[in-house]
Amino acid sequence: KMRRAATVLRQLRPMSGGASSTEAVVLSQQSGGLAVATLNRPKVLNSLDLDMVRILDPLVQKWSSDESVHAVLLKGTGEKAFCAGGDVVSVAQSGKKGGADGGAFARNFFREEYILDYNLAQLVKPFIVFMDGITMGGGVGLSVPAKFRVATEKTLFAMPETGIGLFPDVGGSYYLPKLEGELGMYLALTGARLKGEDVVKAGIATHFVPSSELDVLESELTQLPKSDQHRAVAELLDQFDRRTAADATFTPHMAEINHSFAATSVEGILERLEASGTEWATKQRGTILKMSPTSLKVTHEQLRRGATMTLAECFQMEYRITQGCMRQTDFFEGIRALLIDKDQSPKWSPATLADVSPELVESHFAPVDNDLHL
Repeated sequence: KMRRAATVLRQLRPMSGGASSTEAVVLSQQSGGLAVATLNRPKVLNSLDLDMVRILDPLVQKWSSDESVHAVLLKGTGEKAFCAGGDVVSVAQSGKKGGADGGAFARNFFREEYILDYNLAQLVKPFIVFMDGITMGGGVGLSVPAKFRVATEKTLFAMPETGIGLFPDVGGSYYLPKLEGELGMYLALTGARLKGEDVVKAGIATHFVPSSELDVLESELTQLPKSDQHRAVAELLDQFDRRTAADATFTPHMAEINHSFAATSVEGILERLEASGTEWATKQRGTILKMSPTSLKVTHEQLRRGATMTLAECFQMEYRITQGCMRQTDFFEGIRALLIDKDQSPKWSPATLADVSPELVESHFAPVDNDLHL
């Protein structure tokens, strides 16, 4: 049973810097049996803010129970992005010690975002996402719950959170360990980007359709039969699928990924990469060493635990970790260095992996006062 959101559908107030003053940040419509939600903040790459979450969740609830809706499609406005991530700058401003709202926004954003992501995963009707363009962080959280995940030549996937003092959340602890071998751990720690067909070949998307054909595909989706819609959607997407038989760009490195990233600690991973000595391994090691040491250790533990958890348990764990991150300084420093001052030189604290104690890591997984129960 889907969790009921307390929020009612409402017209959103105009947002600055996102949608135009006359347009809502989420557009919704129904054509035939297809209900469509469109993220509509193209100027900020459709990044997900709390207002969008509060529109989307009631929409999902409504469409779930509406018998005239046979399938649900989620997409983004503009040429560049499906959704480039969550509104982490606002979260950082709220969560910082002494934030004007006492950190309420930081608590609410993660909580309500995770409830939405969880509810998307509970949709019984065919759920399709067009991952056309940048799909990172919060955008991944909106897309991976879908049974039908359509990548295009413009798709750019990443979970880059360790670089901002956070961790691959939005269900990453559930979905990433399910990828082939140690691919999930590699993507989580390095923030590596996958493009186009690679996103399908990694198992993150299910189909590859040229961006220019999405409008025709959407039109066809409005003509679904009233019964056996899952099979009808699958057959239609298979007709549009244009993936090739070529190897993914990461395929030549899979043996090295599976060996190095299977180590039982982040230090162990770095040792294996150093011992390998290949150009690729040296590059990955350099990338990891730039990330927040605390985030790296927390992420490694998060994925290790998530591999045996339910989705609901993963979201509860991730919510606890977010509150742990709000108690430390790396998230605020990462946002400052990469997104506000843009000096690209975060000063992490602790500054080295050796200084990140097991106790500090464990504190991120402790129950919190307002635990998330799904």
